[in-house]
Amino acid sequence: MAVVVELITGRTLDQGATVEEKLTEEYFKAVSYIELNQEDFKQLNLKEGDRVKVTTDFGEVVVFAKKAELPKGVVFIPMGPYANMVIDPATDGTGMPQFKGIKAKIEKTEEKVKTIKELLEAI
Repeated sequence: MAVVVELITGRTLDQGATVEEKLTEEYFKAVSYIELNQEDFKQLNLKEGDRVKVTTDFGEVVVFAKKAELPKGVVFIPMGPYANMVIDPATDGTGMPQFKGIKAKIEKTEEKVKTIKELLEAI
């Protein structure tokens, strides 16, 4: 079962505090998750920490699931390498890609969450 959602990304305190050391466990924990509304969480039959595959027109990535206070149908991934795998790289001349309003499909998976090093090596 999959759910179609609107993906937004943004900075978080943990992401910002660990951004200087991108290969650390702390940074991995700060950026390798997706937040979902409780209803979407239940619809996908998820438990906290389960893995989900996020697929957009621009790519796919596996991340850990967390419950959050978000509107139904809206999900959040912190800015970083995991979010970068599923956002549009085009900047339309601004130098910044679109980090908000990306249509995504979310589904539970048994696939492994790649380390940051593994993500970068795959590009």
